[in-house]
Amino acid sequence: MADIRLLERTLASNVAWNKARINFVAKFLVALIQVRSVNLSEVASVFAGGACKASHYKRIQRFLRSFEVPYAGVAAFVLKLLGVPRPWALTLDRTDWYLGKTPLNILVLGVIYKGAAFPLLWAVLPKKGCSSTAERIALLDEFGRQFGFASVAYLCADREFIGKDWFRYLRRKGVACRLRVRANTQVTNARGRVVAARQLFRHCRVGRQEVLGGARVIRGERWYVTGLRLPKGEYVIVVAERETGAALSDYARRWEVETLFGCLKTRGFCLEATHVTDPERLKKLLALVALAFCWAHVTGEWLSAHKPLPIKKHGRKAVSLFRHGLDHLRRILCNQLCEAERVAFRRVIKLLSCT
Repeated sequence: MADIRLLERTLASNVAWNKARINFVAKFLVALIQVRSVNLSEVASVFAGGACKASHYKRIQRFLRSFEVPYAGVAAFVLKLLGVPRPWALTLDRTDWYLGKTPLNILVLGVIYKGAAFPLLWAVLPKKGCSSTAERIALLDEFGRQFGFASVAYLCADREFIGKDWFRYLRRKGVACRLRVRANTQVTNARGRVVAARQLFRHCRVGRQEVLGGARVIRGERWYVTGLRLPKGEYVIVVAERETGAALSDYARRWEVETLFGCLKTRGFCLEATHVTDPERLKKLLALVALAFCWAHVTGEWLSAHKPLPIKKHGRKAVSLFRHGLDHLRRILCNQLCEAERVAFRRVIKLLSCT
């Protein structure tokens, strides 16, 4: 059995939570990593303590129903744990799936760092489909109150995240952006005439980016536009608040949030296996999963620093840092009868220390 008390002391030295909450979080993290699933029944089956599975299951339900999760504290802990230097590159995206006929739809604001996106703030949307401008603004406002927009290098977002009011909000708050727009978005050309954005890049050589000279009006705001025509005829058109030749390369980092979603789902904690559908309870569950994800990733970084991961012929690592760390944590937690694994457990707990 893992020494939960050691994990509790480490968490207590880094987050200002009460003792009962820290005890629960420590036990939940250990159980979640062991079973690698957010299915509460499976988590309860390996939950630390002398109580029966049914009692552990009720305790988990009670936490999701009644405990107040300090989301601001979770976000601050993630940033301290990773040591992300300011200013931060952020990404905004959405993941969704269905439990039967019930849509589960999550809007996530994450920080991009070392090839991955780490969740900072999120909102569970009680509907299917795209987020509204009001929902995006609420999430960004929460970030602004907590960290200030001066800490943002730029915000990446895909074609879903457009709109006149959204653009006006970002400009008013002074948030630097790398936003992809649709190919048929109405943009002014060099003569001030409104045309579809793709018309400005149809003569470009395939695979070669072009930065349009001067600001162009889109949805009532002035943006600098960079575009690229792909071999299959599709266009990647990105707008930024200032002229820069790095708009496309900055925007390309948005893909790291897709890696995050994969790790939270099938490649990691099987988020789609949850039967939690209440938005507030699902939001609390995501806070616990976010902590487990970050712990696995920093463990993978630590392991890779001591023994670099092999590189395959396609140029990518044989396994991701997250999966490397998650497998290492699981092996340790599932073999605590071995003295060597108990020593290893104490080592990986130190990785959670931000002091």
